[in-house]
Amino acid sequence: MMNFFILFCVHGASAVIHSLRYFYTASSEIPALPEFVDMGMVNDQVISHYDSITKKKVPKQSWMEKVFEQQYWDDTTENLRGAEKVFKANIQTAQKRFNHTGGMHLNQDMYGCTWDDETGFTEGFHQMGYDGEDLLTFDLKTATWTASVPQALHSKMKWEMDPSSIEMEKLYLTQECILWLKKYLDCGKTTLQRKVPPSVSLLQKTPSSPVTCHATGFYPSGVKVFWQKDGHKQHEDVEYGETLHNDDGTFQKSAHLRVTPEEWKNNKYQCVVQVTGIKEDSIKVLTESEIQTNWGTNDPNTVGPAPIIGVAVALLAVVVVVGVVIWKKKSKKGWEERKTSFYCHM
Repeated sequence: MMNFFILFCVHGASAVIHSLRYFYTASSEIPALPEFVDMGMVNDQVISHYDSITKKKVPKQSWMEKVFEQQYWDDTTENLRGAEKVFKANIQTAQKRFNHTGGMHLNQDMYGCTWDDETGFTEGFHQMGYDGEDLLTFDLKTATWTASVPQALHSKMKWEMDPSSIEMEKLYLTQECILWLKKYLDCGKTTLQRKVPPSVSLLQKTPSSPVTCHATGFYPSGVKVFWQKDGHKQHEDVEYGETLHNDDGTFQKSAHLRVTPEEWKNNKYQCVVQVTGIKEDSIKVLTESEIQTNWGTNDPNTVGPAPIIGVAVALLAVVVVVGVVIWKKKSKKGWEERKTSFYCHM
């Protein structure tokens, strides 16, 4: 019988891709939800928050609070107060265009950029929607807006007739956004650029249940969790879970293998976990001694450590599940960081 262990093998380490994203969410007649919320995220970590109740942008990471001067928070708060007014007005306009007389509605604007450690700029994006349906998407290559529904055609044509608006869009997504992303990565490097290997467990509810390979506690979020049979990647009878946040800012992900005891006892099954930026793979071999289970306990629904979904995910769920939303007027205050000092007070 083999003892519990994790093997480490070296694989071709892929470059880390960093991202900066902002989510503007406006709502009408939705209880317990502010009429306007902004959330800033770097590498899937919430770094800042603003809502129409507090009317103040605040840091959500300790390094953000320590390294940025008060002028930064004052300037971005002023910009977001302007965006709040625009979004509240646009909900009414959106309702008219969709022939909605009232009720609960949700608008969202998501924009940002990504940066590859090796190749540099990779992507700039700006998407809008209404009530969970795609509305408008900016195509950076063609410098045009794509309208997903007829109600968005008016905004598409209006914005494309304004060359300065298009140029400002391109400038932010390809240059200003990247400058800010690099600044955040530098100021918060101990958090945002750390590399943490995963803890891997094999879990099973009953002898006839799938065997779950659960990887948790890793950072950054880029990860591959997969099963191998006799050294070859197993595609059949495998189901993959989503990458989820943990309360401490790390991540977790699972892969479920449906296999009989006879199969895994007669063949070599192993789970492989690869985290972006970490050269060593974490490999756990499927043996009887490796499986953590609750067979014979009084609670058949709990196996091993329960997944922990952090506060960041709870907020992100409110923002993301409804789809990418709203269309908003273009103005010099449309980007919350525009005209804000790049100085990072260490």
